Amino acid sequence: MEYFLQQLINGLTLGAIYGLIAIGYTMVYGIVGMINFAHGEIYMIGAFIAVIAFAILGPLGGGGVVVALLVVLLVSMLLTAVYGWTLERLAYRPLRGSPRLAALISAIGMSIFLQNYVQLAQGARTKAMQPVITGGIEVMKGETFTVTLSYVQIMIMVLTLALMAGFWTVIARTPLGRAQRACEQDRAMAALLGVDVDRTISLTFVIGAALAAVAGTMVVLYYGVIDFFIGFLAGIKAFTAAVLGGIGSIPGAMLGGLLIGLIEAFWSGYFSIEYKDVAAFSILVLVLIFRPSGLLGRPEVEKV
Repeated sequence: MEYFLQQLINGLTLGAIYGLIAIGYTMVYGIVGMINFAHGEIYMIGAFIAVIAFAILGPLGGGGVVVALLVVLLVSMLLTAVYGWTLERLAYRPLRGSPRLAALISAIGMSIFLQNYVQLAQGARTKAMQPVITGGIEVMKGETFTVTLSYVQIMIMVLTLALMAGFWTVIARTPLGRAQRACEQDRAMAALLGVDVDRTISLTFVIGAALAAVAGTMVVLYYGVIDFFIGFLAGIKAFTAAVLGGIGSIPGAMLGGLLIGLIEAFWSGYFSIEYKDVAAFSILVLVLIFRPSGLLGRPEVEKV
């Protein structure tokens, strides 16, 4: 029981990170109708910005840790959002009226470009960082195993819940959210009704990049090691989470992320860790066989 509870905590933590990345995929697809395959690299850039910011701030003790975390988080979100805006402006907006294959090729090209850009700028070696937050809470103590909930895991879960609540409020109750929902339903009609479609799409990329930056910062704090290639695998898994939950559905993206994280954690804990990715993709295939639109997705209706 203790080991099961520990893997549950680990899976929820990992799933929260995947969910934050998956939201960027599902937002862009819902409004533009394309998959931003460079989004994983945006998350990777956010992680590198966080490492650099922590290195500049240096070791801080006591209450300085909280201030440092807030500064790093804000800096990472701001600079990564600039990358997201630039990506949309240069690589995707000129191809918006083109066939979807052109936008897909552009997205893959930007993914490769950003990988090599970071490799040249920061080097191919892994970047390690000393733990910033240590310690935790003993949840349950058994005879041979103690279930621990670390402070980093608590912060990841609480921050994810807060961001989801704030983001849901933006979508449901603000003019930007109404504009995004209008563009999702019919961009041409939204433009006729006065919605600035270009601005709305750019802000969607900015918000998705900022959420990916939060995920990148959390990964730096949780694992302490990153490299220029982490965006590829995390991006593929986050995209899988978005498809699993229902591409275009924001709650579905978070649900899919949590499920992927739980599958990986439990498979690694009870079976062979080498096949955890196979298990996650196998579950995706099974879900799509019986529910092609995903767990919370809606069947796409073609407008005529």
